[in-house]
Amino acid sequence: MDFILLLLILIIPAIAQISVTTNYNKYKNVENENGLSGFEVARKILDENNLKDVHIVEVHGNLTDHYDSSRKVVRLSTEIFHGTTIAATAIAAHECGHAIQDKEGFFFMRFRSLIFPIVKIATSVSYAIIFIGLLLQALDLVYVGIAFVGLGLIFQLVTLPVEVNASKRAKLEVQKLELIKENEDVGIQKMLNAAAMTYVAGVLASALQLLKLILMFGNRRD
Repeated sequence: MDFILLLLILIIPAIAQISVTTNYNKYKNVENENGLSGFEVARKILDENNLKDVHIVEVHGNLTDHYDSSRKVVRLSTEIFHGTTIAATAIAAHECGHAIQDKEGFFFMRFRSLIFPIVKIATSVSYAIIFIGLLLQALDLVYVGIAFVGLGLIFQLVTLPVEVNASKRAKLEVQKLELIKENEDVGIQKMLNAAAMTYVAGVLASALQLLKLILMFGNRRD
């Protein structure tokens, strides 16, 4: 059972990552017919949603795109910022979806921001606590560590609707503002679906990891 769980924990995220990489590599080579760069797509979406105060900046790295809610900045990787491809359009629009969520006070996004500092600390020390508990033969301490791992799963569960909703908003925006042609809709959807699958895979892998810990230590109490 432990081997099967470990295999699933490794395989599920790997499959999701392969899907993202495959779709990205395909659609980063397919030009959008409007010839709009990721920056232009993002700017149009933000301006149409009265988010002129949200800046768009270029960052280094591959697929390092994200929305910084604390500074109200959409950060796009170089390839997305300058790219005039289907991939650039989809990713830029997705990050703008987060900016719109922020403006509208999307519940799951606000809740995620609220619990993030606690979860970050808890998950960073969770396995250290489990290890110390094992050394001291203190099962209660081990269970505290497992509970902290569980907080990470809760965070990912909250993140999932945030990401799915951002992709839904992205699709609506590019269609409403006619930033893509009708025949490009399939490529946009595939990119957005592949991105969402990475978060689904993350939730499943974390759930399996938590289950593995519970099975390992759940029956050790006297």
